Amino acid sequence: MRIFISGPSGVGKSTIIRELLKRNKDLILSVSYTTRPPRPREVDGKDYFFISRQAFKDMQQKQMFLECACVHDHLYGTSLPWVKTKEDQGFSVLFDIDVQGVMMVKKSSDIGCFIFIVPPSLEELSKRLQKRGTEASKDFTLRLKNATTELGYWENYDYIVVNDKLERAIDDAQSIINAYRCSRKQAIKGLKWLREIG
Repeated sequence: MRIFISGPSGVGKSTIIRELLKRNKDLILSVSYTTRPPRPREVDGKDYFFISRQAFKDMQQKQMFLECACVHDHLYGTSLPWVKTKEDQGFSVLFDIDVQGVMMVKKSSDIGCFIFIVPPSLEELSKRLQKRGTEASKDFTLRLKNATTELGYWENYDYIVVNDKLERAIDDAQSIINAYRCSRKQAIKGLKWLREIG
């Protein structure tokens, strides 16, 4: 089972994902490959798989990525063999993914549950970004502009979760995952006897 979660900066997506991973022991966070150097305290294989640009290009040529992108001159990608290995081990894979990544995934396959986390309003998102106080005025304006652009992709998702109250947003996302587990396409995978009847 593949769960794709997106949302603009400041919407609380990371917190929601962290809580979902705590609640679901069979859910594992996708680990991307990247050509950028590791930052302090980042662990290879846990935060990212850090590889050379040439190794990344080789993987691209072999069509090993479910999706990939260039961000700030560094390459990032999700390995399809890695995802399939985790699924074979009985895990469901959760993707913390941007809208561009979702568009790439949907070009090759529409398999998965696509959840979009949105703020209750643009005004509220602006307040949350300002509360962070980590960006200069120019960076804040850019982040808000990028967030507005990302929100325009809402129609590409199966579900929209409004993060007005964090606990309720987490519960809503959990409810969606529970329902997706019971969807015909997902449930039938583990019911060989039922498939043989049809």
